[in-house]
Amino acid sequence: MAVANIRGLHAHVGETVTVRGWVVTTRSSGKIAFVVMRDGSGYVQGVLSKKEVPDVTWATFSTLTHEASVAVTGTVRAEPRSPGGCELAVQSIEVLGSSPDFPISPKEHGTTFLFEHRHLWLRSRRQAAIARVRHEVAQAIRDFFYQRDFVLVDTPILTGAIGEEAGNLFATEYFDLGKAYLAQTGQLYVEAAAAALGKVYCFGPTFRAEKSKTRRHLTEFWMVEPEVAFNDSDANMRLQEEFVGYLVGRTLERRQEELKELERDLAPLHRVQPPFPRISYTDAVASLNALGSDMAWGNDLGGDDETLLAQKLGPCNGAKSSTLRMGLGESYAVEWAWSTTTDFSSPDRRLISSSCLRRIRGGWLLEACVYRIASSD
Repeated sequence: MAVANIRGLHAHVGETVTVRGWVVTTRSSGKIAFVVMRDGSGYVQGVLSKKEVPDVTWATFSTLTHEASVAVTGTVRAEPRSPGGCELAVQSIEVLGSSPDFPISPKEHGTTFLFEHRHLWLRSRRQAAIARVRHEVAQAIRDFFYQRDFVLVDTPILTGAIGEEAGNLFATEYFDLGKAYLAQTGQLYVEAAAAALGKVYCFGPTFRAEKSKTRRHLTEFWMVEPEVAFNDSDANMRLQEEFVGYLVGRTLERRQEELKELERDLAPLHRVQPPFPRISYTDAVASLNALGSDMAWGNDLGGDDETLLAQKLGPCNGAKSSTLRMGLGESYAVEWAWSTTTDFSSPDRRLISSSCLRRIRGGWLLEACVYRIASSD
């Protein structure tokens, strides 16, 4: 007997196959019964007629419970109303593993309960959809840079150097050699690699010892960090705009089912197309002050400042494409302008190519002039 996955059932219409998976729901009207099952590739409905199946099959159906592991054999038939366009005319059911006390039922559960049963919660439609969207974005990140001749550099997770702020690192004893830290950035490594390979990036787990429950602070996440030798600010921002546009466009193209399951409003995502609005740091401060912010020139932009700028640079300004929403917020770009002053401690001496609300993306242009670096000490 051929074994098929649910996603590929359309290629087996008219054939008898076995599908192995887990029970999602069952229902019966007395003479006709239905079992919906999933196998990780999709969902399919099996239909049983009491007068057409053996008594043992009908009896086995009556024992099925939520998330029982089963092997269902039946004839594949086209059914446009069913998910995937097919259903199974069931002939036999084999219970591979019963599930009499599965703790997550269709009723509402609290967040604490669901996290305590996280390994089982992953089986839900919503969690599976999130996983597939994340998978698509991760693969798109790698494809984007591969197509542009970037070289992937796998940077260490345990490092002996502090990349940014010492207070934000998880530390551990590294045998008798002193402290080691969970990496908060791969930046130091890819900066060195860029001088060897020209265009590089790292993409991996990142750790920040920030005890917070806000959406802006995560103790563990995956971060992508590209480095390009000889890129100026405009090229840097252009790369980032293309990057975000590519990720959103590809996800919209390939993950329609999952986005529908997540009940996402897709209209803002369709507007994510370069170029994004840009504004100089000095103009940004002036705009914020005009909007009522007490932002002082020379300070970093805070979350409220980012929100105000995003609103100002929104669709109402007539820009071809000005918003970015990935469940996080609006997109905007901020460019730090080079100063003609000889005060090398001035914030205008720094150049940040772009940033956007809730840290979707950000970038920096490193100083290349030895004289300026030496003079800034």
